[in-house]
Amino acid sequence: MENNLIQQCTSFLLDALKNNRPAEGLLQTWLLEMNLVHAPQVADSILGNQMFTHYDRAHIAQLCEKAGLLQQALEHYTDLSGIKRAVVHTHLLNHEWLVNFFGSLSVEDSVECLRAMLSANIRQNLQLCVQVASKYHEQLGMQALVELFESFKSYEGLFYFLGSIVNFSQDPDVHLKYIQAACRTGQIKEVERICQESSCYNPEHVKNFLKEAKLTDQLPLIIVCDRFGFVHDLVLYLYRNNLQRYIEIYVQKVNPSQTPAVVAGLLDVDCSEEVIKHLIMAVRGQFSTDELVAEVEKRNRLKLLLPWLESWIQEGCEEPATHNALAKIYIDSTNSPKCFLRENAYYDSSMVGRYCEKRDPHLACVAYERGQCDLELIKVCNENSLFKSEARYLVRRKDPELWAHVLEETNPSRRQLIDQVVQTALSETRYPEEVSVTVKAFMTADLPHELIELLEKIVLDNSVFSEHRNLQNLLILTAIEADRTRVMEYISRLDNYDALDIASIAISSALYEEAFAVFCKFDVNASAVQVLIEHIGNLDRAYEFAERCNEPAVWSQLARAQLQKDLVKEAINSYIRRDDPSSYLEVVQAASRNNNWEDLVKFLQMARKKGRESHVETELIFALAKTSCLSELEDYINAPNNAHIQQVGDRCYEEGMYEAAELLYSSVSNFARLASTLVHLGEYQAAVDNSRKANSTRTWKEVCFACVDGQEFPLAQLCGLHIVIHADELEELMCYYQDRGYFEELILLLEAALGLEQAHMGMFTELAILYSKFKPQKMLEHLELFWSRVNIPKVLKAAEQAHLWAELVFLYDKYEEYDNAALTMMSHPTEAWKGGQFKDIITKVANVELCYRALQFYLDYKPLLNDLLLVLSSRLDHTRTVSFFSKAGQLPLVKPYLQSVQSHNNKSVNEALNHLLTEEEDYQGLRASIDAYDNFDNISLAQRLEKHQLMEFRRIAAYLYKGNNQWAHSVELCKKDHLYKDAMQHATESQDAELAQKLLQWFLEEGKRECFTASLFTCYDLLRPDVVLELAWRHNLMNLAMPYFIQVMREYLSKVDKLDALESLCKQEEHVTEPAPLMFGQQLMLTAGPAAAPAPASFPFGYAAAPAFLQPLMYNFRLSWALCPPTLPAELLTSPRSMSLQQHRGPQWEAGTPGRHLFLLKPNDGNL
Repeated sequence: MENNLIQQCTSFLLDALKNNRPAEGLLQTWLLEMNLVHAPQVADSILGNQMFTHYDRAHIAQLCEKAGLLQQALEHYTDLSGIKRAVVHTHLLNHEWLVNFFGSLSVEDSVECLRAMLSANIRQNLQLCVQVASKYHEQLGMQALVELFESFKSYEGLFYFLGSIVNFSQDPDVHLKYIQAACRTGQIKEVERICQESSCYNPEHVKNFLKEAKLTDQLPLIIVCDRFGFVHDLVLYLYRNNLQRYIEIYVQKVNPSQTPAVVAGLLDVDCSEEVIKHLIMAVRGQFSTDELVAEVEKRNRLKLLLPWLESWIQEGCEEPATHNALAKIYIDSTNSPKCFLRENAYYDSSMVGRYCEKRDPHLACVAYERGQCDLELIKVCNENSLFKSEARYLVRRKDPELWAHVLEETNPSRRQLIDQVVQTALSETRYPEEVSVTVKAFMTADLPHELIELLEKIVLDNSVFSEHRNLQNLLILTAIEADRTRVMEYISRLDNYDALDIASIAISSALYEEAFAVFCKFDVNASAVQVLIEHIGNLDRAYEFAERCNEPAVWSQLARAQLQKDLVKEAINSYIRRDDPSSYLEVVQAASRNNNWEDLVKFLQMARKKGRESHVETELIFALAKTSCLSELEDYINAPNNAHIQQVGDRCYEEGMYEAAELLYSSVSNFARLASTLVHLGEYQAAVDNSRKANSTRTWKEVCFACVDGQEFPLAQLCGLHIVIHADELEELMCYYQDRGYFEELILLLEAALGLEQAHMGMFTELAILYSKFKPQKMLEHLELFWSRVNIPKVLKAAEQAHLWAELVFLYDKYEEYDNAALTMMSHPTEAWKGGQFKDIITKVANVELCYRALQFYLDYKPLLNDLLLVLSSRLDHTRTVSFFSKAGQLPLVKPYLQSVQSHNNKSVNEALNHLLTEEEDYQGLRASIDAYDNFDNISLAQRLEKHQLMEFRRIAAYLYKGNNQWAHSVELCKKDHLYKDAMQHATESQDAELAQKLLQWFLEEGKRECFTASLFTCYDLLRPDVVLELAWRHNLMNLAMPYFIQVMREYLSKVDKLDALESLCKQEEHVTEPAPLMFGQQLMLTAGPAAAPAPASFPFGYAAAPAFLQPLMYNFRLSWALCPPTLPAELLTSPRSMSLQQHRGPQWEAGTPGRHLFLLKPNDGNL
């Protein structure tokens, strides 16, 4: 800097400080300060790239402000005073950036900065402040921003600020402030728009402001008052401020429907009637007449509307409100109101009636009647005691619902109304329908006494309706319900009523004497005697009545009544007197019920004379059977007849009359029922003979069961053979035998049935079950013969319940449930075990777990495990099996199994068998196992064998170590056990020259001269000749080592001969083509000295350095080749360096193997 090298210093510092470390903060500050003072644009670029963050920001901010970089100064200032000082210079700042900069300030700092900007130059900064306020109004707060603009009386700024957010804000204060700002800035159209469209402002506050603002155009105030119902306040304000013109504008152009409210307001301020009339006539019919009338009527100025109403009606107006208002005016002025109310068809009767109630109730009745306002009319009449008018209206109205309403018990005026209806209204009427509706109303209202009073007035007072049938019926019926003492009087006095219906109703009301009187008066004798029989219940009186009238119908009813009272003999006499067999069914039932069989025979003989009906003859045969007249019965059934003899026989059988039943069944040849009958008579042989004729399963069952009960077992067995062939009947037969304890007989029956052609599975199954319960010794034989014909699941259950385990295993085997068979044999070995059968079954089980359970079972009971294991070997998991026997400590028992499955090369099997061979000290078997199967833990076995007391096992340990490439450990074990041959072989196989050399030295240390010589032969390829020479010389063993050296010399001479041959070949090729010398660079690296050549890593045959004939040549050379490798090393052509044959031989090059990836270096002098 002293030399004014600002640019160079800046470049250096930028490169040095590029990592932006905190410890470099002071240098960053100096760099920026230097450029801010001398090159502000460079400093601005550095700061803009944000390369440094650890400099003194406050100091740099001040320098930026002095340099005119206000934007950078604002970004670096953190104190409010500095920001305010810089931010007011808005003409030097990018406005968009400045607006965004306010987003990084706090709320308080932002407001203070805006205040500073307005204080500095309000005209210049107002637009920018409005932009900031519009963007950040939610963060800064609406109230604070409004107060800020108002503090500077900047209503223009406030207007533009609020105008940007008012359409999106629902804050009432925002809308109010916007209206105020618009008014103060003269934006009247905007005031009108926001008042019309906004729904967020407080209408009361806006109204008050607009009234105080006294605008030249009152349209905003009119809009607010119209929208929010301040019409009355608007009218008062406009009238008192002499702005009547705006009232006319409002009702004519803005909202004519508010005319009633405007008129109300004008009346309240005592406006001239002429002005009001003119205003109403100007608006005409664009408002609600009802509202206008209501407002005027409230102020008792209704006559004000008379001219307008009359003119409106003359023009043909039919609006009810207009006619209502005119009716009210006529009523108040007594200008023929009744005529108007009756003739006018457009007014609202309900409204006008209510208007008349306090003024003239009669007019109210007229209005209500005209509009059929029923409830209102009734209310007015009740309140003013106009019951006569009410009664006349109700009769004329003919409305049942209305009658029900006025006749309710809760109506305090009901009695007065009923009196007027009876005395006045119905006496005046001449219309039957009106009378009918009124009577029905009284009936519906349950007013029987009042109804009787009404009907007596109509029927008994010689009125127009005296002979009316329905009214007479109604009077009698009402008396039946309300006053039964008058019923007999009405029946006697009246003649034109429905006798049968009245009598029926009287009977239903328990007025039996009155009903009897009605029937007698109109000669309905059958019904009269029915009343005596059914209701009065006096059969003697009925018998006298029947004797008196002597009508067949009467006798028939009397007979039926006697029959119902179980007076069978008297009833039969009545039927015989009537000569009527029609009710023979009831007679037969009653006689059967009361055992009047002799009387029944008489009745049926009378009936048979009338007609030979089948039922009559059938009942006659049964009656003869009941009277034990068997001879007459036999004669009758042998004679021609239409009786149902089979049916009678069944009835006799059911009632135990077996002799009669036998006669009847024999006559119809029903052998099945005849057999049953003979069973009951104890004739079993005859029953069996008839069963054979019937050949019915049901008959066989019945006879069989009877024979069992009678202990006639041969006959029962004969019947049973015909039953058991039906599978559906077998269970019932067996239950019958077993319930009575005849098990032996049942077994004999089933054994006899097995030879039948119709023998089915159920017979074999049930016999097996019986054997399991009562003869278990025969069950297995039965199953072996018939296992394919039994229901095995059912027999399985029976065998299990009987604990017949051998039979259970047999069934499981046949049913192919091998799992259960195996489980049963293992659970009950004493009874169910069979070795061969178990081995056959266990191989077929589905659950493999049973195989392992079988192993445990064999361990516990049958320790001949290997046979089972050999059978199950294909299904067992050998690892799990070995683990199982290991835990049980029985591995030696399963050695044959292990040997048989070792071919799978399973690790657990191999380890277990190796362990057994070790325990048995069978080193030959162990060595064979190790060689054949390698899937086991070699190291673990080797460690165990290493400590074995027998040398052969330690030898195997060394063998295992060798197999795991632990050559040193293997050789050490061989040395300890003096296994010199193994040690030499292991060292040779390791291909480790160092290990072979150590073994050679150990032999010399131990004095093993012969082993030394043998090692030279065995480890020939691994030993270095110089080492061997040294050891032989030091231990005076040159004679022993001489064969080794002779062999080494022979190999070296062979190699030299091969090199000579190659040299000759190269010379021949040189004569063909002399290649140009390859020069690598200005100076060959070969001439740079031996330091340029890398040291070779190793050399064959143990040389510490390359032999002389392989030393690199230290002078310029030419490259030629005799046998070119597949790929020439690239380094030979790209960079000169010292090289040797040893360094660049191919990856597969070996000593003594010419012609394979070999290249030669030929110096310039032509010598190799």
